[in-house]
Amino acid sequence: MPEETRARLLIAQPMMLDGNFDQTVIFMIEHNDDGALGVVLNRPLDLGITDAMPEWSVLAAEPQMVFSGGPVGHGSALALADAVLDDVGGSFTQVMGTIGMVDLASTDDLDKGLVRLRVFSGYSGWGAGQLDAEINQGGWFVVDAEPDDIFTADPSTLWSQVLKRQGGSLARLAFFPPDLGLN
Repeated sequence: MPEETRARLLIAQPMMLDGNFDQTVIFMIEHNDDGALGVVLNRPLDLGITDAMPEWSVLAAEPQMVFSGGPVGHGSALALADAVLDDVGGSFTQVMGTIGMVDLASTDDLDKGLVRLRVFSGYSGWGAGQLDAEINQGGWFVVDAEPDDIFTADPSTLWSQVLKRQGGSLARLAFFPPDLGLN
């Protein structure tokens, strides 16, 4: 059975060699024997939510941008929302607490319990056993997620902020320079 990462964060270790994930924070939506799926929380695109999906802009968390969810499936859009669970409509699938996936094709639930929303172009995906191997090789730190991580108003500092709150040796990594050549 894979390590339990569902509804947790993957924090890229500072020396990650894959440029797709350099200093990324990924919220894991699913992880089972068939593979894993998550979205990068700290890579806003230069595309406003008002331009891309104006009907959803009223719920978009700041910054009101579409985010790159990862290197897979850029033709698809995924959304995470914070909701009042007693009021939410049928297009909401709970992942963690009040956080869940929203079916963007259904605008019927716009006014049904959704509090805030973040839209992602693409996602981060791994085949069976692939993510477990990367974690075992030390490529990722697996830590608990907080709802505000998903909707951070300052995605550029999320990687260091999440590391700092872990304490100990992980907190010290928060000060790792993005480019060692500039150190």
